[in-house]
Amino acid sequence: MANMFLSRRNFMIITLLMLLTLIEGLLGDKGEKDLRVKSLSRVKRGWVWNQFFVLEEYTEQKPLYIGKLHSDMDKGDGSIKYILSGEGAGTTFTLDDSTGDIHAIRRLDREVKAQYVLRAQARNRETGRPLEPESEFIVKIQDINDNEPKFLDGPYRATIPEMSPVGTYVIRVSAVDADDPSYGNSARVVYSILEGQPYFSVDPKTGDVRVSLAEMDREVREQYQLVIQAKDMEGQLGGLAGTTTVNITLSDVNDNPPKFTQKLYQMSVLESGPVGSMVGRIQAKDRDIGINAEMKYSIIDGDGRDSFDISVDASNLYGVITIKKPLNFERKRSYTLKVEGSNAHVDPRFANKGPFSDVTIVHVSVEDVDEAPEFDSPFYYVEVPEDAEIGTVFKMVSARDPDAANNSIRYSIERMSDPEKFFYMDITSGSLMTLLPLDREEVSWHNLTVLAMEMNNPSKIGSVSVAIKVLDVNDNPPSLTQYYEAFVCEHAKAGQLIQTVTAVDPDEPTGGQRFYYSLAPEAANNPNFTLRDNQDNSAWILTRRGGWSSRTQSVYYLPIFVSDGDQPAQSSTSTLTIRVCSCDADGNVLSCDAEAYTLPASLSRAALIAILACAFILFVMIILMLSLRRQSKKPYLTKEEENVHENIVRYDDEGGGEEDTEAFDIYALWSPRVEPLANYSKLRQDMLPEVQSLSRYVPQPCVSRIGEDGTNVHGYVLAKIYEADSDPCAPPYDSLQTYAYEGEGSIAESLSSLQSPASQTDHEYDYLNDWGPRFHKLAEMYGVSDENIPMW
Repeated sequence: MANMFLSRRNFMIITLLMLLTLIEGLLGDKGEKDLRVKSLSRVKRGWVWNQFFVLEEYTEQKPLYIGKLHSDMDKGDGSIKYILSGEGAGTTFTLDDSTGDIHAIRRLDREVKAQYVLRAQARNRETGRPLEPESEFIVKIQDINDNEPKFLDGPYRATIPEMSPVGTYVIRVSAVDADDPSYGNSARVVYSILEGQPYFSVDPKTGDVRVSLAEMDREVREQYQLVIQAKDMEGQLGGLAGTTTVNITLSDVNDNPPKFTQKLYQMSVLESGPVGSMVGRIQAKDRDIGINAEMKYSIIDGDGRDSFDISVDASNLYGVITIKKPLNFERKRSYTLKVEGSNAHVDPRFANKGPFSDVTIVHVSVEDVDEAPEFDSPFYYVEVPEDAEIGTVFKMVSARDPDAANNSIRYSIERMSDPEKFFYMDITSGSLMTLLPLDREEVSWHNLTVLAMEMNNPSKIGSVSVAIKVLDVNDNPPSLTQYYEAFVCEHAKAGQLIQTVTAVDPDEPTGGQRFYYSLAPEAANNPNFTLRDNQDNSAWILTRRGGWSSRTQSVYYLPIFVSDGDQPAQSSTSTLTIRVCSCDADGNVLSCDAEAYTLPASLSRAALIAILACAFILFVMIILMLSLRRQSKKPYLTKEEENVHENIVRYDDEGGGEEDTEAFDIYALWSPRVEPLANYSKLRQDMLPEVQSLSRYVPQPCVSRIGEDGTNVHGYVLAKIYEADSDPCAPPYDSLQTYAYEGEGSIAESLSSLQSPASQTDHEYDYLNDWGPRFHKLAEMYGVSDENIPMW
């Protein structure tokens, strides 16, 4: 099938071509006519209209005619039905199935879709049979200038240094036009600047923004806003345009020198200000910012260069003046400083705008304060011999009031530095003297803190350290290093070494220790031992003879005389104990007991060991028998036998001792209230009675309750029985302690309360504490407080 898609504009052109071909055929011969007809027929079948152009943005109400679909088999009788399919068929494009006319029923936008691919086919209307194969054609949307240029990345921001030269590149802007760049000038954009002249310019083709004005100063103006236009149609009249903004910031450069805000600064500081403390701040201001405004300061002249210092603060903008040396109002009351401030980072490109420094004068006044007294030395060192007499003045300290008033000073020793009060300080003169004897061997150094206080202002106190070294004096005699006990064998010969002795001296002479040894005068000519001084602070004890015997004399006491070499010489005498012992052939001690030699000579060592073993076994057997005997139980006692031991001793008078006692049955004191507890007395009868003082088992509440009916005795016995039965360590029998005879002259008088008048009032028993330790337990029983009893 040959499909023809004709527009109104091309329909007439095609018709004219067909007419020319027909006329040419009629003018030729028949053979040529047949050939031309065939050729014409082949040309018609070769006309394949596979694409068609349609303008976009059609705005009329009626459908837009696009073209016509026609088949050679169409006789115009309506028997052929045309069918359209593909992109937009039925929604965007419609087809008259009888005539083959194609219309657009919707607005077309090339920027949305540039072309549509459609398929057409002719069918028999009655049978629906395809008459020709399906053909495909394209409908292309022809562009018109309906889109303005757009800056997709706007608005723009840029930063350039101030003082940039003309032509300095700033930023590139770019606009996009959605129209077809291959059709006409709809997408050809040019750039222009609407706002921002004369400072900046833009390249019409590239969109590059550049500096167009030299020496733009950030300190004058920092921000600039440009409005740039992009217009299509190469900027011609009727073209569409879009705009964007470019915000440009000038960054700082060091093009401004610093200047001090004042040519003269006045400051004041207390003379008591510590070293390193701040006096004040100064600033050389710079119109630049950031690193370009950072400063450095220095004192270049003035009489305070040695007393003050200057440095920058943490922000690197201010100069901080500090104290370099201690100040004294009385010595100098004011200082003058010449300070220079300069930029820390100078840009050589702008050196012609310098110098980048400035100078100012700082006047510092020192203010007076009431200061503590000051000693003439920061530290005192004194040497005192340990034999210095009490009251010896060994040092005088001096302090003065540094203020103009020059108040009087009083001296003292800080007590914590001399807790034992070895020294005394004269309050007015500052004389330091000894108050107690010194002993270098006990305390060799004393570190005192001496205080100086103003009379008119006691809160102002100065202090100084005084180091006192106690010098050694030879005041201790030497003595042997330890207690020596030597032995000499019975077979020792004359001249044999039996002991080496050394000495010690707590003194420390300058030239070192030197000891001299000798026998005491009373033993110098003894026939048994001699002493040899080795000249190295040691001595040997040697025998003078042989033939020693422990039977004759088993122990010798040898007095040794030791003296030192210092002045005054000190000496002492120590005793060396020497025992005569039995030794083997190698000199090893076997026995130093003389009684061992009284044994028969025929008794061997094995026999002696056997005898000792038998004696040990016999001793163990005796111990075992005694232990078994103690653990054996006694026969059970009847109640009648038990009652023999349950007695109360009653005193009628203070004399006569046990002859005046009268025993009676303890059941006379029992009452029905005691019966439940009385059965406890039968629980413990397996041990012998132990006579102990009942007073230490009596609870205080039982003793303190004393009534007229004598219930105190009843309570006493009742509590005693209960304690004895409950305590597994208490004796099994109830016993009463028999007190010793007091005598007629006893200060305690009568201890018995049987004759005391009954009374409900409390008695005072504090006098029991005055009777001595024997009545201490009795005082505890009657609740007497022992807080004031002295320790014995």
